[in-house]
Amino acid sequence: MPGIKNIENYDHKAIEKKWNIEWEKNKINDLKTVKEKQKFYCLEMFPYPSGEPHMGHARNYTIGDVIARLQSRKGYNVLHPMGYDAFGLPAENAAIKSGMHPRESTFKNIDRMRTAFKRMGMTYNFNDEIVTCEPDYYKWTQWLFLLLYKMDLAEKKSGPVNWCNSCQTVLANEQVISGRCERCNTEVVRKNLTQWYFKITKYAQSLLDDMELLKGWPERVLTIQKNWIGRSEGARINFKLTDDNEKIEIPVFTTRPDTVFGVTFFILAPEHPLVDKIVTDPKIKEEIKKLKNKISKQTEIERGSAEVEKIGGFTGRYVINPLNKEKVPVWIANYVLSEYGTGAIMAVPAHDERDFEFAQKYKIKIREVISASGKISDEVQVAYTGEGIMVNSGSFNSLKSTEGKKAVIDFLVKNNIGNAEINYKLKDWLISRQRYWGAPIPVIYCKKCGTVPVPEKDLPVILPYNVDFKPTGLSPLAYIDEFVNTACPECGGKAVRETDTMDTFVCSSWYFLRYCSPHDDIEPFNKDDVRYWMPVDQYIGGIEHATMHLIYSRFITKVLHDANLIDFREPFTRYYPHGVVTLGGQKMSKSKGNIVNPSEIYNKYGSDTLRLYILFVGPADSIVDWSDSGVEGSYRFLSRFWRLINQNISNLKNYGHMSLDKKPEDPRPEIIMSDLSTLEKDYYKKLHKTVKKVTEDIFRFNFNTAISAIMELVNIMYKYNDEVKPQDLNYNLIYEATEKAILLISPIAPFISEELWFKFARKFSVHKVLWPDFSREAVMDEMATVVFQINGKIRDKMQFPVGTPEKEIENFAFSSEKIKNYIKDRKVIKKIYVRDKLFSMVVC
Repeated sequence: MPGIKNIENYDHKAIEKKWNIEWEKNKINDLKTVKEKQKFYCLEMFPYPSGEPHMGHARNYTIGDVIARLQSRKGYNVLHPMGYDAFGLPAENAAIKSGMHPRESTFKNIDRMRTAFKRMGMTYNFNDEIVTCEPDYYKWTQWLFLLLYKMDLAEKKSGPVNWCNSCQTVLANEQVISGRCERCNTEVVRKNLTQWYFKITKYAQSLLDDMELLKGWPERVLTIQKNWIGRSEGARINFKLTDDNEKIEIPVFTTRPDTVFGVTFFILAPEHPLVDKIVTDPKIKEEIKKLKNKISKQTEIERGSAEVEKIGGFTGRYVINPLNKEKVPVWIANYVLSEYGTGAIMAVPAHDERDFEFAQKYKIKIREVISASGKISDEVQVAYTGEGIMVNSGSFNSLKSTEGKKAVIDFLVKNNIGNAEINYKLKDWLISRQRYWGAPIPVIYCKKCGTVPVPEKDLPVILPYNVDFKPTGLSPLAYIDEFVNTACPECGGKAVRETDTMDTFVCSSWYFLRYCSPHDDIEPFNKDDVRYWMPVDQYIGGIEHATMHLIYSRFITKVLHDANLIDFREPFTRYYPHGVVTLGGQKMSKSKGNIVNPSEIYNKYGSDTLRLYILFVGPADSIVDWSDSGVEGSYRFLSRFWRLINQNISNLKNYGHMSLDKKPEDPRPEIIMSDLSTLEKDYYKKLHKTVKKVTEDIFRFNFNTAISAIMELVNIMYKYNDEVKPQDLNYNLIYEATEKAILLISPIAPFISEELWFKFARKFSVHKVLWPDFSREAVMDEMATVVFQINGKIRDKMQFPVGTPEKEIENFAFSSEKIKNYIKDRKVIKKIYVRDKLFSMVVC
């Protein structure tokens, strides 16, 4: 195999073309070996195939690729798969604009992404890809739906949804930005529809409890999920409508039952099913209708915001407060949502900021029932939301809030008007979409048998190809007679299919399991393969998926565990959220036109430059702004590295250290530190400290500091070559430094390292060589200053080699004259050691 001829100039195009061919031929980028080895499953969130990858993709997949390469070189059997989240609204909207069928455009984009991944040197086995819009995948997504249906975790029910009139489909809350559809920028409205839901709420507490298992997740992500699930403890209280002819009870959930005597009005969500029933006055009915229409244009997120203007209307009806028997007016208001609690609230304006703002606007009475001091205020100026003493609360007066909560709940239970309750903000997962490009929901409707699941033997329910997918408000599948009309699986009579398709989050809620056995056509995943590979050891992706995708994946994993199909409850042992790449301070976006495509960089500077820059530009979890000059700097460094290694190889050959009769695998003479000159010793120490730092930094996702360490090593290597005559160089040291420098940069810059390894006369790929170790002797001479304290005051300081055992530190403490003078005959009752920093004693 020929090398690249020009050793002076770094010809990235020739190098990358050569090694891409060799790697594909010899399957170098397939990191899977044998199951006798310990496994490591490295996974990045798979992409939606929108065309060429963007810089966010480049960052995400380069991070994962470096981790996968290093774990493989550490001796692990590594699964590092790739696939495509190929269903969804973007492909369909693009198809409507272009006229190209979404299947055709999707696979055209997949080809472009695959080409880019190969050009970037990603260690994916492309023969094991999964594509969620292929029947061999969505067959098992439909199987998953049927499993949840059998477990009573899937149901069709009516509920309020975000609706885009342009896209003609429901949207998740996260797909609504400032009240508009994120895909087409159309104003979103709220409407009631009958939809399919997964009952994720049944797993709300399990999702919270099992966070104890997620030790490898950032705390900020767990906090986001905790807030999203929103567990709260309180009471359910039943309020009765004041009507002798109708016995209607309206329950509310409150976390502050101690404030129930402060209820001065009652609010129903505009979408609450009772609103239309209880509003009977024609004039009020018309006003409520107008108000509901106005509120429907506000998103759930907007309505829940503290900043949004509170608007509402009186229904003309009243409820009875069950504790003090007061007649309380019933209103509707935009800040009460039907999805939260019961869709109704007891409004206590003196002790809730939103209720206070609403009461002031509509001149509703405000009554103080919790006082910080226990004294009643002359006038309530602001809402007091803290704990205090109950006032204006009948027989509960003078109780502390904490005691009052329990006392009120006991009263509710005793009088059968309420009970203690735990509530969650999390709501059931709406999976229906009135669009074409998605997995058909495997359900059939029969007039005789009702709702009938499609038998598993009849899966997949194939998504038809020849469909007019222009949105109409109904799924385009509803207009395809040959799809809709079918026979009932139970009675054989005439029946119709469900025409809604599934949300793409269903596809991505289990894909990590399919990667374990991507070609299995008997079951969704082979249990033995899953038992070996799962859970995922390292998951990497954007923090914007902290709620929907990550919670849905955790939920589905728990369902499969409860169905006895897997033996673990959490899918991802560790999760790392990478930061976004911006351009001019704005997130790169195709819709905004502020995109730098990876191909622009790797065509001009090479994939190694792209990889190096995207890792070096800043901490991997931070937002970084794209810089053309930074790219050029990365290219210059690689060119400098190329010249250095070639110079070393040339000198090694010229001075007989790479002769034909000396094989690279032959043992080299051991380097004895005491035999080295001062310059050589500094060189040797720097080399091994760099191996240690690069290894540790990569495993900590500190790629930028790992690259900085390599750059510092390169400077030392150049310095040594410049200051010592070629005939006087220590070629054993040069050889080891050259070898380790290539190895260290290889997971970051795989192409240039492979070519230099080949020039270094190595027979096998650098990417199949075990990761280098470092000399403990060479790195242990780093010194740390340990401070010695007695009763919190510094009494001595001393330098020790980094990592000195605690016992040696303690021995020094008790032998130090300075310290002994302060201890004397006193007794040491406590010792605290902070490694390499502090040894503290408490004496008395």
